[in-house]
Amino acid sequence: MTIAVSRREFLKVSAALGGGLALEFGFPWMSKAADAPAATEVNAWIVIHPDDRVVIRIARSEMGQGTLTALAQLVAEELDCDWAKVSTEFASPNENVRRNRIWGSMSTGGSQGVRASQDYVRRAGASARELLIAAAAVQWQVAPSECTVDRGVISHRPSGRTLRYGQVAGAAAKLAPPREVRLRDPKEWKIAGKPLHRLDIPDKVLGKPVFAVDVRLPGMLHASIAQCPVFGGTVARIDSREAEKMRGVKKIVREANFVAVVADSWWRANEALKKVRIEWDAAGNGGASNETIEAMLREGLAQSVLPKARELGNPQAALASAAKVIEAEYRSPYLNHATMEPQTCTAWLRSDGFLEVWTSTQNGEASLSAAAETAGLPPEKVEVHKMMLGGGFGRRGAPQDFVRQGVAIAKALPGVPVKLMWSREEDMQHGFYRPASIVRMKAGLDAKGNLIALHTKIACPSITQSFAQYNAPPASSVIAAAKSMARGLMSQVALKDQIDSSAVRAFSDLPYEVPNQQVDYAMRNGHVPVGYWRAPGQQNEFYRECFIDELALAAGKDPVDYRLALLKEGDKHRLVLQAVAKAANWGTPPPAGVQRGVALAYGFGSYAAMVADVSVSAQGEVKVRRIVVAIDSGHVVNPDTCRAQAESNVIFGLGAVLNQEINVKNGRVVESNFHDFPLPAIADMPQVETVLVPTGGFWGGHGEPAILPLAPAVCNAVSRATGRRVRSLPLKHLDLRRA
Repeated sequence: MTIAVSRREFLKVSAALGGGLALEFGFPWMSKAADAPAATEVNAWIVIHPDDRVVIRIARSEMGQGTLTALAQLVAEELDCDWAKVSTEFASPNENVRRNRIWGSMSTGGSQGVRASQDYVRRAGASARELLIAAAAVQWQVAPSECTVDRGVISHRPSGRTLRYGQVAGAAAKLAPPREVRLRDPKEWKIAGKPLHRLDIPDKVLGKPVFAVDVRLPGMLHASIAQCPVFGGTVARIDSREAEKMRGVKKIVREANFVAVVADSWWRANEALKKVRIEWDAAGNGGASNETIEAMLREGLAQSVLPKARELGNPQAALASAAKVIEAEYRSPYLNHATMEPQTCTAWLRSDGFLEVWTSTQNGEASLSAAAETAGLPPEKVEVHKMMLGGGFGRRGAPQDFVRQGVAIAKALPGVPVKLMWSREEDMQHGFYRPASIVRMKAGLDAKGNLIALHTKIACPSITQSFAQYNAPPASSVIAAAKSMARGLMSQVALKDQIDSSAVRAFSDLPYEVPNQQVDYAMRNGHVPVGYWRAPGQQNEFYRECFIDELALAAGKDPVDYRLALLKEGDKHRLVLQAVAKAANWGTPPPAGVQRGVALAYGFGSYAAMVADVSVSAQGEVKVRRIVVAIDSGHVVNPDTCRAQAESNVIFGLGAVLNQEINVKNGRVVESNFHDFPLPAIADMPQVETVLVPTGGFWGGHGEPAILPLAPAVCNAVSRATGRRVRSLPLKHLDLRRA
């Protein structure tokens, strides 16, 4: 985005705005006519223009998942306005502070964007509707009960008079909001629950939305950064004399764990950075490798006494008396988020002491907290302009390292906007990775093949502990960010009695009816920082559901029938499993050369089951041909978006199944770009059929549930096709030639 405005005009406008809202996309306050009729804030969520245009404020972030449109649908449904006149804008984190968190949480993670805020945003819409009706009734001097509304037009039934929302918004804003409002039953929905067009898509097609990498400000400088290649390391000494002489270079910024070059273009900054000679202190972690990390995890598994995440019945006695005992060990590697937009932050410490930040963030409050503490300013003196995200997947939530770095660099050049953008190599080698883990499972079957006992030992780093350890100074802002994201992810990130619930999920809340269960957790935190990767803990479904297939094979039973026998009648797991089996024609012969795999999952508020059709060539090449997924999220706000998210889950997750991994050598990440951390290509995308089976009564998410059963469904199909049991990822390392 290039703003065609002089620096003098920009400073005047910014000074006047102070910490106010940056309305809509593209900073429209730069271009709106000064004499345009004023819009009215009916309540914090809803602004209505005199011509009936409705602007709905969105507190959550939009990273392609459709939350922006879904939340707008819920508000518009209760407001009963004309959907064709609806637009959105991001709520201001600064205003959220000033107005006592009037918009609530700004965290977007754990598929919580809709499900965690649906109640209060719907109430905001219903409250505004009642205020507008009341204002019209006052003008007509009639009872509000005599008035109805349809698509933003209020009618007085006895007289036939009408008023538009834009005509009464000003009066409505002056009235006291109702204490109680009635929310519409989903059966009455006219806007919510419908496959309406995404509000952000038309502008995206035209390239209009502003991402953090697009921000351009008058007089802006650019920064490229080099961080210690060994996690936990620091800068020992630098020689920047050669870089300082290069064209366009304005400043070399040295902090405890990074060096940045600031120049008049990012290319010049990055080229100069290559000339800075940096000596790093590896803090004793320079010898870490895949082998030492594996040894650390295995040391955890070797412990005879570990904290228990679950204990039911007498599993050890049941295993000792079982007719058959099955044991298996599964493992998976670290993974990077690999967002298409690298980490980016533009910061401007103005001459009046106010700090402005433009960034792609999953948590506006966490960004503001990190920026304020880094700058040494109260939150009221900081504004975070939330941009559209070029991918998040958890990377842009709690770990606000890019914001702290951007602000630290801007502090070194007060009065000048500076945009920090990581190189792809920095982004690949300085993430907060999906934890690597090793899991051992031991199951006892009775004489009929029924599962009577399951003992699971999990060795895995703790995400919660990682944030406390590796989000170095200022630590308190990082912990605050982690806590804020934790509120967004709810129980998935809790740490109690040395149990990180994201590390043990899928086992600690086992959906199957097994009378004797034990889940042990060996927390082993190495030097590699770990974080929330789309559907935290989702590798546990890979372990569990593949092992369930092993048990079905040992019992001589069909994998779907075996699972159904372990589920109670009426269980929602059972319902989605039956739905996906029917849709995928389970039990009928698949096409020639194709095998099917099935998996079941629960997470992030929703139930999911999947069937994968997979072929494996004689040379061991895997091709995922068809995915059928059934999801019960209780309610569905936009069916098209939910289906798109299922497809997104599939292609995102396939990269991890087929090819992706993060390796460590000499304390540092080996992979550096997409050539050795390949993203799935169009040719890898299978046909995806999504079956939505919402049973109502609860609110589940859609951003992550469909990724949960993907790896096990695919790997179970691969195992059936090859006769070789898949117990580790990615598949590229396995010999899958037919046994």
